[in-house]
Amino acid sequence: MIKKISIVAGIIILLVAFTNKDPREVIFTKLAPAPIGPYSQAIKTNGTLYVSGQIGLRPDGSFDSTTVENECTQVLNNIKAIVEAAGMKMSNISKSTIYLTDLKNFAKVNDVYKTYFPLNPPARETIEVKALPKGAHIEISVIAN
Repeated sequence: MIKKISIVAGIIILLVAFTNKDPREVIFTKLAPAPIGPYSQAIKTNGTLYVSGQIGLRPDGSFDSTTVENECTQVLNNIKAIVEAAGMKMSNISKSTIYLTDLKNFAKVNDVYKTYFPLNPPARETIEVKALPKGAHIEISVIAN
C-alpha cells in the first residue's frame, strides 16, 4: 500500500511540475548591453519574441550620444543581436515602437532604420517623449515571430 501511494505521489509531482512549467524563455546575449533595471533583454513565449526597449548603450555599457544616428545604429545593432540570440532574424520583426525625445529627428532615424529593414518593414509607431534613460535620444522595442 505504501509503495502504491509513493508511486501515485511521484506521478502527481511530475504532473504538477510539467503543467506548471513557465512557457517563457528568457533571452540574453553578451552582444547587447545587460539590462539596467529589473527586466530581461527579451522574453520568448509561444513562438513570439518580446524585446525590451533598447537605448544606444554598447554591450560594454558605454554610450555614444553624439548624434541620434549613432544612437539609432547602436539600438538596432542591440536589437539584432537579441533577435539572433533567440534564433530569429530581423525579418521576423512584425512590430516596433520608437520613442524619440525630439520628433525633429524623425527623418534621421528613418534613414538609419530603413537600412535594417530594406524589404517589408514591420508595423510601427513613433512617439515623442520627454526623457529616456541615461539621457538617450531614442529607444526602440520590438515584437518578432
